[in-house]
This record gives sequence, structure tokens and C-alpha cells, in this order.
Amino acid sequence: MEILQKTCLVFTLIGAINWGLVGLFDFNLVTALFEESSMIVKLIYDIVGICGLVNIMLLFKHYTDNPIK
Repeated sequence: MEILQKTCLVFTLIGAINWGLVGLFDFNLVTALFEESSMIVKLIYDIVGICGLVNIMLLFKHYTDNPIK
């Protein structure tokens, strides 16, 4: 499970950097690398979104590691 979370964290960070570029410079790196309406762009956004959901588990991991006694 740790490998999955670290992989998802990398994808989430890539997505965060892309959104930072969009916000600061109005530059979308994903659409610059691939055609804007291509299926690859949609797939990348789907993967980043799913990885973000998987990373939500990191927020609650300390509750399962140290149960309240």
C-alpha cells in the first residue's frame, strides 16, 4: 500500500504544479505537451484526480497507526 500512496503522491504533486502554472502564468503544461482535446489529456486528469482521492487516506493514516486507548 505504501508504494501505491507514494506513486499517487507523485501524480498529485505533478497535478499541483500544473495548477500552479495555470494560476500564475495561464500556462497548462498538460495541454502544451499533448493536444488539448486528446484522450491522453483526459486520462492524465483522471489519473491525477484518482490519485488525489487515494492520498486522502494519508490524512487519516495516523488514526490507524496510533489507536486511542
